[in-house]
Amino acid sequence: MPLRSSLLAVLVAVLWGVNFVVIDLGLGDVPPTLFVALRFLVVLVPAIFLVPRPRARWRDVLLVGTFMSLGQFGLLYTALALGMPAGLASLVLQAQVGLTVLFAAAALREVPTRSQLVGVLVGAAGLVVVGAGRSASTPALAFVVTLAAAASWAVGNVVARRAGRRDQGSTSRDRGSTSRDQGSTPADQGSTSAGRGVPSRPGLDGLSMTVWSALVVPVPMLGLSLALDGPDVVGHALTHLTLAPVLSTLYTAWLASLVGYGIWNTLLARYPASAVVPFTMLVPPVGMLAAWVVLDEVPNAAELLGGVVLLLGVATTTGVLRRRPRHATSARPTSAEPGITPHPPADLGSDPGFGGPEATRARSR
Repeated sequence: MPLRSSLLAVLVAVLWGVNFVVIDLGLGDVPPTLFVALRFLVVLVPAIFLVPRPRARWRDVLLVGTFMSLGQFGLLYTALALGMPAGLASLVLQAQVGLTVLFAAAALREVPTRSQLVGVLVGAAGLVVVGAGRSASTPALAFVVTLAAAASWAVGNVVARRAGRRDQGSTSRDRGSTSRDQGSTPADQGSTSAGRGVPSRPGLDGLSMTVWSALVVPVPMLGLSLALDGPDVVGHALTHLTLAPVLSTLYTAWLASLVGYGIWNTLLARYPASAVVPFTMLVPPVGMLAAWVVLDEVPNAAELLGGVVLLLGVATTTGVLRRRPRHATSARPTSAEPGITPHPPADLGSDPGFGGPEATRARSR
């Protein structure tokens, strides 16, 4: 990629890495489930009135929102509230890469390559080292809930991957019928697409899925907060919002979600996933460095060792360590279709799973 695009990818990694610390800072005065509801309410309004509806089926949009937004962030915010260090959370959440490979193999019959299996095993070993060697200040429950957040994200990846397959199939059939229908004009086709709510530019797909899938989050999270925390706590939190949760919500919704995913999906629409996705490897180091500087979180030796092993597994699974021809990164994708992930997984081999330009038609930490 050109230097400007590479710098934009680094900027996104920084936004997503700092995001963990920003969430942790805002959780002090607001219950985690209510905080998630506020974040995605800000993601929705006013963006939903400006961004076209994604071309995926409503069922797929709602399922993506359920697992990738509601499940992932509901569990992540809860884990941070339970005492999970923000920097360590940014690392452990990368377990979603290996889990995505396993879930895709089970649900989509996508047989992983040998290097992907090796990467999954190496990443799992790193998680074991991190879990066993975590500091006494990190509760076991918080660690497990963070892993559950990674699993929810991985399920969302597979759902989005399946939706992308279905949409590609329908698009191919539509192209075939259009080529047979000589009476339709480009203008007619454009108006028909607009009438169906299909984004006019491929680069909007990821942002549109990010926004519209957020519809499934605010009401359930608000209801859960009312049930767990009680109306009095929820009412007090909403009427006594301090500056920290307000700024945290604005950062996570506007910078991490809308700006971050907008840039990311644009890059995926212009360049191969193999050139873009490896930049997500910068998210855990940025997150841990930000947590060290802002929150004084210093990982111990076991956490650092396990983190290195985990990232090595992620790099192996995603093909970052695979030797590529010199011209590989200069080739443009044949179909400029961005991914939709809030913390995007990496290119899962020759058939990029969720997060690649062929993955979802539509993310994200």
